[in-house]
Amino acid sequence: MIPAGLWLQRRPDWRRWAGRLMIGTALLGLWLMCSSGTALWLQDRVLRPPPALSPPEVRALMRSPKTPPSAIVVLGAGRHRLSPEYGSSMLTQQAMVRLHYGVWLARRTGQPLAYSGGVGWGQSGEVTEAETAARILMDDYGSRLRWTESRSRDTRQNARQLVPMLEADGVRRIILVTHAVHMPRALRAFRDAAGTRLVIVPAPVAFIVPDESGLLDWMPSAHGYRLTHDALHELLGLITRN
Repeated sequence: MIPAGLWLQRRPDWRRWAGRLMIGTALLGLWLMCSSGTALWLQDRVLRPPPALSPPEVRALMRSPKTPPSAIVVLGAGRHRLSPEYGSSMLTQQAMVRLHYGVWLARRTGQPLAYSGGVGWGQSGEVTEAETAARILMDDYGSRLRWTESRSRDTRQNARQLVPMLEADGVRRIILVTHAVHMPRALRAFRDAAGTRLVIVPAPVAFIVPDESGLLDWMPSAHGYRLTHDALHELLGLITRN
């Protein structure tokens, strides 16, 4: 849009003003796209994920004879085929955030862990994301996954592959762990796959939070761009039901 605006600006009459309007609109859009305030607005006003689990809610999820058989399900967020410093595959930063919270919940509730993630679209490699997560869980946390789902490539496949696996083991409640902006789409996928047979409890993590001053939320940055990109990606997924 900016090149077109520059070209129009060199023309006479109304086209010059049209060119300036195009340039201004493009710069404003770029500024908003790179601001974490935009991502925060999309999260809170458009996507509207459920709130984080409170301490009483976490305690209520503890395993007991009175609670339904449950599973903490961590949804994958990608893996690197080879991390040179480790000499093996490694989860992305987003995936590690989800896994860490899943382990945290498992240790406080006594519920078993499941991880869902195969090899993403456009990726290659023999080691899947779930297998990578299982190795990290054993090496770094001293824990094991009860269920490993390694065939899915996206959120809908996460649900379609994992729900039957959990149902076959008698699970009646899923505690679903994923990023807050991803949770609305993930909830829809798992509720579609599970119907009324399983209860889905959202356990979102990594909320976009405002800066203490507020002004920095509207300062363009690479971090702001990533947050806004992720929020728009989730919004597009909700609209297109992907």
